[in-house]
Amino acid sequence: MGNASRRKVSSTLPDFPWDTIAGAKATAAAHPDGIVDLSVGTPVDPVDPLIRRALDAGAEFPGYPTTIGTTELREAAAAALTRRYGASELGTDQILPVIGTKEAIAGLTSILGFGAGDTVVIPEVAYPTYEVSALLAGATPVRADSTVQLGPARPALLFINSPSNPTGKVLGIDHLRKVVEWARARDVIVASDECYLGLTWEGEAYSILDPRVCDGDHTDLLAIHSLSKVSNLASYRAGFFAGDRDLIAELLAVRKHSGLMLPFPIQAAMTAALNDDTHVDAQRERYRARRDVLKAAVEGAGFTVDHSEAGLYLWASRGEDSRTTQNWLAERGILAAPGDFYGPAGTRHVRIALTATDERIAAAAARL
Repeated sequence: MGNASRRKVSSTLPDFPWDTIAGAKATAAAHPDGIVDLSVGTPVDPVDPLIRRALDAGAEFPGYPTTIGTTELREAAAAALTRRYGASELGTDQILPVIGTKEAIAGLTSILGFGAGDTVVIPEVAYPTYEVSALLAGATPVRADSTVQLGPARPALLFINSPSNPTGKVLGIDHLRKVVEWARARDVIVASDECYLGLTWEGEAYSILDPRVCDGDHTDLLAIHSLSKVSNLASYRAGFFAGDRDLIAELLAVRKHSGLMLPFPIQAAMTAALNDDTHVDAQRERYRARRDVLKAAVEGAGFTVDHSEAGLYLWASRGEDSRTTQNWLAERGILAAPGDFYGPAGTRHVRIALTATDERIAAAAARL
């Protein structure tokens, strides 16, 4: 007999989306020239030797790492945000390394002390972990893309994501300023997922910490950054929070008790990656070339590509249910992610990733 009072946490969560596409994956895998898997945005290019050397050098440290991370890592992160993305100057007490941004996002609502009775706003079409963050805390997720939709409500936490996963949409500076002003007037914390900021193809994308957005005041603002995409470090689980000192201190205090420490060799590798822009620029150009090939092929096959001005995906539609489109692609040996993974507003689109080798991208283009 189970404990009758025990709440099965998994029962409060949606089905894990990737478990629902096994059929389409099998269809695509049966293609005579093999599958082109464009469903998950997982990096395929090599980790730069500079980063691997730093990882190796960090591997000889035998002691416990600290949750707050080394001073060198936090200095490198703060400097990279300013140098690469125009963030206003940050102190080392405004940076906190995390074990990949997925766990950091999933635990954020809980660690900030929100729960039953609190509302967490997430984008209408969104990375699924924002919703999971709310549900794990027992809070209520609400999908909204504008503050007008929220009316007089005062949510506890507002997630924004620009450039967006999955749509590649970039929020303009006026929109971001309005979000910050609206949140400040209501004492709402804004968590801005900026993992794709370094992969902008058209126009300009902005950090929530850019002085043009926040006037240099980081109060109640958290930027969430990852090295998975820009430095090919998905396997390293390398990310960090940046922003409001008091929020960083609170996250640190709780994460210390929970033992959420980034391994020391990974901290050393991250430091090297954040101090070097050359490999980031080279990787961006690899993705740009793949995007040029794939976007032309997808549009040539009769799809409409919406948004997608940044990030690692094409948000594409044939004007039909996303699962129908997914099956059409699977019959051609191409696996995409159905838009319904990302919320009810995504059901007419598929997300097609740029994260495959040049050879596989070319194969997909030829099949289309």
